[in-house]
Amino acid sequence: MTASVTVRVPAKVNVQLAVGGLRPDGFHDLANVFLAVGLYDEVTVAPADERRVTCTGPDAGQVPLDRTNLAARAALALAERHGRDGRVHIHIDKDIPVAGGMAGGSADGAGALLACDALWGTGASREELLEICAELGSDVPFSLVGGAALGRGRGELLTPLEVGGTFHWVFAVADGGLSTPAVYAECDRLREASGTGAGVADVPDPEASAALLDALRTGDAVALAAAVSNDLQAAAVSLRPSLAATLAAGTEAGALAAMVSGSGPTTAFLVTDEAEAAKVADALRGSGTCRTVRLTSGPAPGAQVLRG
Repeated sequence: MTASVTVRVPAKVNVQLAVGGLRPDGFHDLANVFLAVGLYDEVTVAPADERRVTCTGPDAGQVPLDRTNLAARAALALAERHGRDGRVHIHIDKDIPVAGGMAGGSADGAGALLACDALWGTGASREELLEICAELGSDVPFSLVGGAALGRGRGELLTPLEVGGTFHWVFAVADGGLSTPAVYAECDRLREASGTGAGVADVPDPEASAALLDALRTGDAVALAAAVSNDLQAAAVSLRPSLAATLAAGTEAGALAAMVSGSGPTTAFLVTDEAEAAKVADALRGSGTCRTVRLTSGPAPGAQVLRG
């Protein structure tokens, strides 16, 4: 057996997040356009006497190390399917912001799944890995696939998308996190309060924007900026009003588009190029409205075995 396996897995930004009405099962149908970006966690797995998780990195103290960790759940799910005991040491070198709407936990789940498959030689098919990912969470399949994709259902049913260029981003990381279920619940509450209703019968079926998909395909950042949208943004700002100041600071600095990333509280700013990214990042750092700032670009590849 290999001594250890290390997998690199990317963060994501939702360039469109269209949220349907509340279903009877408590979920929402989505049209979720994912773009993987070049901020990565590295997940290393090695044989051990018991299954355990360790983590290092800027936000490591916020990462659960018990059985609720998606990486631990991924290892257990694969082990149960293939008759393994699942005793493995999972180490996460974390660079993706925690609880920031960038799928850091989902990335770790996908990374651990791919790493354990390589470590144990289970030979799971891509379809089986994606099936396990979907069982773990709505964003986990995309973390495995990377690039760009349209997610339907709860976001787990993926259609790869063509991207015709590189898109440059600045991410402003807020203090603390936001609970994804709380943000969806606030979205439902705001819809009820507006008088439109929040159920499946009240909210139009979510659809991907044709203009947005075309902008991705042609690599047109200006057109993409005009088409980005996030139905959870109002709810995230309602729960964390300080995000409005962060969004305003990035916009005033010249960002083409400013949006909450996923369920937040990280905010994402689309810019034309690296020089503009540096300018917007400097302005955000000086604004006092965020904890830290990260610059990167996309699309980025999905989970990849680096070593092992």
